[in-house]
Formats: sequence, C-alpha cells, structure tokens
Amino acid sequence: MPSPSDLRFSDSHEWFRLEGDVVTIGISQYAADELTDITYVELKDQGTTIGENETIGEVESVKTSSDIYSVVGGEIIEVNPAPQEDPSLLNRDPFGDGWLVRIRTKNPAPLESLLDQAAYDEKYPVG
Repeated sequence: MPSPSDLRFSDSHEWFRLEGDVVTIGISQYAADELTDITYVELKDQGTTIGENETIGEVESVKTSSDIYSVVGGEIIEVNPAPQEDPSLLNRDPFGDGWLVRIRTKNPAPLESLLDQAAYDEKYPVG
C-alpha cells in the first residue's frame, strides 16, 4: 500500500501531517511491517512539551522495541488512546486510526527536510 501523499517521512520511519500549527505523528507501514506484531505502545502525556528530535513514546513488538521521535518541538495537545488499548492497530492502520500524537508547534520548518511520499516509498518499499 503506498503511503498517503500529504505526509512527510523521517528515515526513522515516523510520518508527519501538518495542519495549521498542529502536527499529527504516527509510524509508517514500513515500520509496522518491520516490527511485525506490535504488542505495546507507550506515549508521553497530553500537555508534555518536547524539543525537536525528542521521543514522544515507545513501541514494542515480539521482535524489538523502538523509540518514536518527533522532528518538531512543541506541546503534545492530543494523545490517541486507541493504539495504547489495541497495539495491533498500528499493524492494521498506521496511517489512519493508528496515529499516535498531535503536537502544536511554533516551528514546522524541520518537516521541510523530510522525505515526501514518493521518495519514502522508493527508499523503503512495502511488501
């Protein structure tokens, strides 16, 4: 499945969607496939302020655990409870219901250096 075209991607396999000053963050299908069966999701709390390139949480699978990073800094304004309640949601729907957090940022500029959908899918093909 190709990645949605309105997203930007990091080489550590997080995706970012900018809407105004709010950035929604999740993991890519490629990351979900590499992790295989995701069994645990821990995210920082709403109201937490993070800096650029800091972790927003951690994902664990039967294979490994992986920190999840944000390239933008700001305040976490929303945490999605769904993947914490059902971690396998990240394997099934990482671009939809499996989003992780929303951050209000004052500086979206770091997103400009990330890969667009075509470049990411070429570099990290799924399937």
